[in-house]
Amino acid sequence: MVQMLRPWKTILTLDFGNKLAVYRQIAEGIIAEIRKGRLKPGTALPGTRVLAEDIGVNRKTVVLAYDALIAEGWLETADKKGTFVSAELPKLKTTQTNAGSNFQFNNHSNIETLQARTPSSLITFNDGLPDVRLAPMDELAKAYKRIFQQKTRWRMMGYGHEQGDERLRVALADMLSHKRGMTANFANICITRGSQMALYLTVNTLIKTGDYVAMECPGYLPAWQTFKNAGAQMITVNVDEKGLVVDELEQICKVKRLKAVYVTPHHQFPTAVSMKVERRLKLIELSNRYGFAIIEDDYDHEYHFETKSLLPLASEVQAVNVIYISSLSKLVAPAVRIGYVTGPAEFISSLSQLRSIIDRQGDVIMEQAIAELMENGAINRHAKRAYNVYKERREVMDQNLRRYLGDRITYRKPEGGLAFWIKFNHELSTEMLSSQLLKKGVSVMSTERFSFDGKSLNALRLGYASLTAAELEEGIRTIASVI
Repeated sequence: MVQMLRPWKTILTLDFGNKLAVYRQIAEGIIAEIRKGRLKPGTALPGTRVLAEDIGVNRKTVVLAYDALIAEGWLETADKKGTFVSAELPKLKTTQTNAGSNFQFNNHSNIETLQARTPSSLITFNDGLPDVRLAPMDELAKAYKRIFQQKTRWRMMGYGHEQGDERLRVALADMLSHKRGMTANFANICITRGSQMALYLTVNTLIKTGDYVAMECPGYLPAWQTFKNAGAQMITVNVDEKGLVVDELEQICKVKRLKAVYVTPHHQFPTAVSMKVERRLKLIELSNRYGFAIIEDDYDHEYHFETKSLLPLASEVQAVNVIYISSLSKLVAPAVRIGYVTGPAEFISSLSQLRSIIDRQGDVIMEQAIAELMENGAINRHAKRAYNVYKERREVMDQNLRRYLGDRITYRKPEGGLAFWIKFNHELSTEMLSSQLLKKGVSVMSTERFSFDGKSLNALRLGYASLTAAELEEGIRTIASVI
């Protein structure tokens, strides 16, 4: 695509008293802009008449400048299309300069992304994302368009509430009350751009430098990084087949003053185990006894298959210290960045003030469109359809693991969630395995990062929901061939 040059009165400065001819000053000015990278190869230049009028010279002067630049290889012409910066420029001379910045800043280059972008041609076992092909995009597009076209749309063009659109907060409060057993008030809900933003705001509202925070191990890397970045001192607590080992946590509470515990009790990340009831109750009791906050990340509540879905910790009457984070991104599509956080009123008020200085508000129209789909039942209907699809794919995943990997792995079919946690019966590096699989067209996440000390967990988290039956079989067969 050609790019039109902006008016040159603000770029080229001519000195009519200079010994250097005016046409040459124009030529040198254009070369300087090319060297700076402001004029890139293929950029369309204004016609000679337009440029002459802009900088106040005779058109013949501009023609001379253009002719010189064409002869030198800086510009080229295309028949009946105009003059452009050459696709292949003369070799640029490099010069040593000390003009670089010299201020100091916080280096965040060590923050890893959980899932790197991969080509669509790969079979990707992600961390448990939904299949975007199932998303109710037609309904969402129609709702978005309808809201944008309504006569009162001008009211949404100004600033809205920093906690998010009230209509969506009311819809979420209703959903939390009727489906998750929570006593939720829309005034105590803050909408965010996804659950990761909700976590960031929670951590930076709650944590001060030096505070102790306990976290599941293995656990969710972005949460670990968010706490560390806020200055927290992290303490790991083991996870077994019943979830967080709360007896271990109790021993920590006796020697350290914890500020918070971060947990994913419904489907633990990455192992996918569900925290059992007796441990849930003891965790809440410890929170009340020792005065620490429980940050409950309920990232894919809708997808629980074996038994009736467990209610959140936040639904318990005694759970007065729970900050509850969840998202609609796993339910609709990852690109629909709708997360939310709810908790004690004063805490949410403070969190919302922090949100207002980094992101004044979210996408009001999108929030209202999602609210409409919640109100008319479209989200609920989609959840039921997706539930059935993912339940079937979970069975296909289980069958292929047994067929191709058999006695080489140990795993339990997860009660819920959109991923399997498989442990290998022999030692291997999942970083090396990941690299080898990429060459064969399969992408998996290495899991050393989930242990927080770089040690091998000898396991893989394999998200299955976004893959078809055929893709699942081919992917598992390829993993088996490599190991």
